[in-house]
Amino acid sequence: MERIEFRGVFPAIITPMTPEGALNEEAFRRVVEFNIQAGVQGFWVAGGTGESVLLEDEENMRLAEIAADQSGGRAINIMHVGAATTARAAKLAEHAARVGVESICCVPPFFYGRTDEEIVEHYRVVAAAADLPLFVYNLPSSTGVEITPRLMQKIQEKVPQLAGLKHSAPSFVHVHTFAEMGLCCLIGSCRLMLPALAGGANGCVDGPPNMLPELWVDIWKAYLDGDWPRAAAAQKKARDTFDDIASIGGGFHALVKAALSERLGIDCGAPRLPAAPLTDEQRTALGRRLRELGLVGGQ
Repeated sequence: MERIEFRGVFPAIITPMTPEGALNEEAFRRVVEFNIQAGVQGFWVAGGTGESVLLEDEENMRLAEIAADQSGGRAINIMHVGAATTARAAKLAEHAARVGVESICCVPPFFYGRTDEEIVEHYRVVAAAADLPLFVYNLPSSTGVEITPRLMQKIQEKVPQLAGLKHSAPSFVHVHTFAEMGLCCLIGSCRLMLPALAGGANGCVDGPPNMLPELWVDIWKAYLDGDWPRAAAAQKKARDTFDDIASIGGGFHALVKAALSERLGIDCGAPRLPAAPLTDEQRTALGRRLRELGLVGGQ
């Protein structure tokens, strides 16, 4: 495997939809390009923000193809291939490698409680199908499975493709532990990007940066320059800006899609059912707030 440096800002990118609810390929390309031009290092494709568990396998595969094509080597794509069965996840992993993404990521098997041994074997099979760097997606709030350092060590011993993890668990102290294990730890909370970097994380994966990429890129640039006051100010600005936008209400997926629609002048659609879109009142308030913040043109 080629050695890749996974460091920086990796937006968890949305999956735009047409008004009929199908994958909007052109809008997806526009969002990818918008983020690349803002200076992000890569993408977390079809993860939680990308609504992967609500997509058909063929849609997830198409996202991998478009992400690889649109990025064209300018950004690192970490393609989520997680699925309820090992066979489905391995099929998605093999396809991701074939179409040219640089890495894969995968939630642990969910819904049914699994032993550590079953989880490790799941990752071994999925990783072998792609033979690409593998990131474990540690998202216990959704999967019911927490990847602890102890479990991660078992995976590390059996899965040679393991590169690291997206750490979206509440145990923040484990960031340092994972780093000491030689793993690339990408923090899953963009509000904690700078503290996580100080604790040994390599970067950040989260949904808000794909609608406000320039704000999180500013944090990363200041961190690389060793300018901690500037980095802290950039972290506060990014957090406060997103919280300000989010205060209009609505579901997370609907909010991020609507904000990107406003910023790019395109239609990224609604989240897939059963999630609800923003109301007309919320969309009007969102557009007004984005203009007030200088994130779209005109007043």
